[in-house]
Amino acid sequence: MSESGFRGSGKGKSMAGSSRKVIFAALAGNALIALTKFVAAALSGSSAMLSEGIHSLVDTGNQMLLLYGLKQARKPADRRYPFGHGKEIYFWSFVVAILIFAVGAGISVYEGVHHILQPEAIRNPLVNYIVLGLAMLFEGAAWLFALTEFTRVKGKWGYIEAVQRSKDPTVFVVLFEDSAAMLGLVVAFLGIGLSQLTGILYFDGIASVVIGCILGGTAIWLAWETKSLLIGEAAESPTVDGIRSLVQASEGVEQVNEVLTMHMGPDFILVNLSVDFRDEIDAGQLERLIAAMDAQIKQAFPAVKRVFIEAEARASRTTPASERA
Repeated sequence: MSESGFRGSGKGKSMAGSSRKVIFAALAGNALIALTKFVAAALSGSSAMLSEGIHSLVDTGNQMLLLYGLKQARKPADRRYPFGHGKEIYFWSFVVAILIFAVGAGISVYEGVHHILQPEAIRNPLVNYIVLGLAMLFEGAAWLFALTEFTRVKGKWGYIEAVQRSKDPTVFVVLFEDSAAMLGLVVAFLGIGLSQLTGILYFDGIASVVIGCILGGTAIWLAWETKSLLIGEAAESPTVDGIRSLVQASEGVEQVNEVLTMHMGPDFILVNLSVDFRDEIDAGQLERLIAAMDAQIKQAFPAVKRVFIEAEARASRTTPASERA
């Protein structure tokens, strides 16, 4: 499957709709789960449960930021932002990764170390088990929904490869958060259970530290995956090669010197072409040829929204753009 099947193209609207559905589902679940976890932590004094409450609260805030990013990304182009606001979603996805690391992981590790140094007996452990069981049920439903949507849009790619290739970070950000949440719930359950069974209170604090490490690892991975999108990642090779072949086959083209692309959003590709046209073409023919190329590229690759074509002799492009820069 080419890029147009997964990474922003004619399916842009459906993928945006999928993103919002996934985020709304996770937002509703995490808000309710966070409240119940904080109540359980207050009643039991469990460090692991408090960390889980913080985790769910951070996830709730993150999903609100992603929804805000999706809203901002839909704003039309204007004089100050002539290529639109599509990269807003990349920025807010990166902010989400920072918040998971700084707030979620930081506070969880702090709480865990504090309870290891000053262990406290867990009160009313049954409350924790009930809340953890309900949280696993609700979080599991949100995780399954996110996984189903991600599986639907990833096509033939493997899960890791799909994350690396994806131009819409919102779906995999929520999937990462929900996966970390499920793993955190298991760790919290083990920490509380071991503390109760063995009488060793350190297990509760250790579980909180482990939850913090899970969040930290998730945040680092998310930040890494969104970094290239934020900087300005090129379109996938099938798209670039397809544009080159289409232009090269056009009548009046001597040589395609360069095809430069950049994702300005999940479904917005900017294309800059350097083309050596045949010398016998007059100005009027050149204008009509460029207009036809523009239309053909946008029709073949719906994610391409803007095309700039430079008429340049091949000799001026003997050095690659990266070396000239």
